Amino acid sequence: MKSNITTSFTLDTRREKQNNKFPVKLCVNHITTAKYYGVNIDLTESEFASLSAKRLTRESSAINDQLKEIEAEAKEIIKFLKPFSFTSFSKRFSPKPSHKGTLESLYQQKINQLTKEERLGTASNYQCSINSLLSFKENLSLEIITVDFLNAYEKWMINKNEASITTVGIYLRPLRSIFNDAIEMGLVSRENYPFGEKKYQIPTGVNIKKALPIEEIGKFYNHQSDASPEGQAKSEAKDYWLFTYLGNGINMKDIALLKYKNIPGDYIIFERAKTQRTKRTNPKPITVYITPEMRDIIERRGNHKTSDDVYVFPILEPGADAVRKRKLIQQFTKKTNKWTKRIQTELGISTKVTTYTARHSFSTVLKRSGASTEFIQEALGHSSVKTTESYLDSFENDMKKQFAANLTQFKKENVAILVEGGKD
Repeated sequence: MKSNITTSFTLDTRREKQNNKFPVKLCVNHITTAKYYGVNIDLTESEFASLSAKRLTRESSAINDQLKEIEAEAKEIIKFLKPFSFTSFSKRFSPKPSHKGTLESLYQQKINQLTKEERLGTASNYQCSINSLLSFKENLSLEIITVDFLNAYEKWMINKNEASITTVGIYLRPLRSIFNDAIEMGLVSRENYPFGEKKYQIPTGVNIKKALPIEEIGKFYNHQSDASPEGQAKSEAKDYWLFTYLGNGINMKDIALLKYKNIPGDYIIFERAKTQRTKRTNPKPITVYITPEMRDIIERRGNHKTSDDVYVFPILEPGADAVRKRKLIQQFTKKTNKWTKRIQTELGISTKVTTYTARHSFSTVLKRSGASTEFIQEALGHSSVKTTESYLDSFENDMKKQFAANLTQFKKENVAILVEGGKD
């Protein structure tokens, strides 16, 4: 005899939750009555609609698997209840959050969100992270992410993939963020959090940032190129490197995004693209005094100013979407690094000269000139003084060596003074 009880899933769109999604509910129909039960899954309207597509994404397939398990459980309860009543069903139906496929789907949701926000570099980092984790172990769930799992993954990365400890940290920081999101969504208990003190601590790489001494910066500044195409490429790369160095260590993306509206007079005022979303409630624009050298570079390399909304430099195309912008900025950075390396080789400079070297050199030269760490922090646009201190590590080590040498100056200079002092 065919059952007069049917089940289906629906999206309850009456009230949007804090995560900007709606709860999926199981609808149980009995004769002329329908009742709805939460199943601990939240989706957007587009995500719910995608579950019925002919070709499912890996994320949609994982969610469908969860829903099938929940519906199978409900049908087993219905089959057991003779006669059926909603009261009896409600007492027995209590689905727990399913962890199967959750990790990968959470990653995909995060990647989709980052892509929508045009944070393509960060989205790429998350994609690399989940790709690496799935290479280590397939069919990952939140339950599997334990301290032992993380230690095993780190060992696998270093031994099998010959990855650096820095790479391990880069891949695991997105996982930690995903895990925090899962706790907030109620998908996993905070007691199962595997990161932190006395648990698994994400490794940080050894600081190998290098700054050019002021003498070598002088050599770079005075380098002259010929009029050949290669010479012109080196000259252009040198100009952009110096613009970074003189402009508070401004990175290449921010140079590309500069518009003439960012130059109200003798200063450049801009917000770092990297921190625009993290500092929305308390934005701290960076102010850069335009030196005569920077002014010359703008006049030599810049676009003609027809309005305040024109890009200062001819790096990006007007109207380009986020994907195209990212590609152009990557090409710009790669080209600049290629030709600054050629100049480095010609000058016999041992330190690798890149756009990042320019930023680090800016902070180090400032520190050596007597600027406070707090001043440098503001100039670089760092939210934490610890980040600024990491830029100054090599400087601090040089100074420790110099100070240690100063401690023994008495052997040459102060012996006579000490002796004379003893006679008195």
